[in-house]
Amino acid sequence: MEGKCVTVKELASYFQFEQLTGDEESLRRVIKLTDTNRPGLELAGYFNHSQSKRLVILGDKEIAYIETMSEKAQTASFDFLTGEETPAIIITRGHQCPEILRGIALQKNFPLFRCEEKTNHAIVNIISWLDEKLARSVSVHGELLMIYGTGVLICGESGMGKSEIALELIRRGHQLIADDRVDCSRIHNQIVGTSPQLLEGMLELRGVGVINISRMYGVGAVGRRANVDIQITLEPFDPRANYDRVGIEEKQCVNILDVEIPKITIPVREGRSMGVIIESAVTNYLLAKNGLDSAKEFEQRVLEFIEKNKEEGDGTISN
Repeated sequence: MEGKCVTVKELASYFQFEQLTGDEESLRRVIKLTDTNRPGLELAGYFNHSQSKRLVILGDKEIAYIETMSEKAQTASFDFLTGEETPAIIITRGHQCPEILRGIALQKNFPLFRCEEKTNHAIVNIISWLDEKLARSVSVHGELLMIYGTGVLICGESGMGKSEIALELIRRGHQLIADDRVDCSRIHNQIVGTSPQLLEGMLELRGVGVINISRMYGVGAVGRRANVDIQITLEPFDPRANYDRVGIEEKQCVNILDVEIPKITIPVREGRSMGVIIESAVTNYLLAKNGLDSAKEFEQRVLEFIEKNKEEGDGTISN
């Protein structure tokens, strides 16, 4: 999978950074890494093992140290920090740009920016934004809904009635995130699902066409994004299949972008209220997540019943 990238222009435009040097051409530099670099060792003159592809952040400590450096040392450090692979340098807390750095940046057409944010706040905001922009992603065929605060990805073969089931759940007060195609991104260790912009808030029903959910059921019926907490896979009912009727079998999972997502397989047949069944499956999942596993509770009851009958058969319990 080819790595994603964003341009320096996108970053600067989003955060409204003040541009100190660089023209339009310089803003086309790309950012491929989410991490930033506070160049302590580089300012001290040690350039080995430096990650030159990161955004460089100059905060209070860096600016204070630069003021103690000789012109020669500054020239050497700034020449290295404004290399071809470095996307940009951002000066925080509204500090003045060191003149030697400005001169080298102008000579190289290198982008320098300034912001008023505290250094730690700027770094957290930049990394969070880059995490989303550079996140690995994949498209999944299915429906993503928010049910009882849980992101539920409903998958299955074409023609299984996924959109109709999604509409039933929306009518029952749940929220649509994406219909037909779900764009899944890995942010940290969580899968986040969104709808393609073209399809946002829309749902396709065979025989009816595309309907606007927010207009028909209100803006609260549509959400922009949700974590994918559980996947429910629909499959045609097979009378010969041995379905789990108790829930004590080994739990299933599906792998999305190297993250294991709990999976529940539900057979579909005429007469089954799939909206109610999916609501029940999600509720049971939430109970189990909070330590209230109905299947284990039932299993314990069965074991106690067997033990009781065994004791009665051995004559250890008298009336």
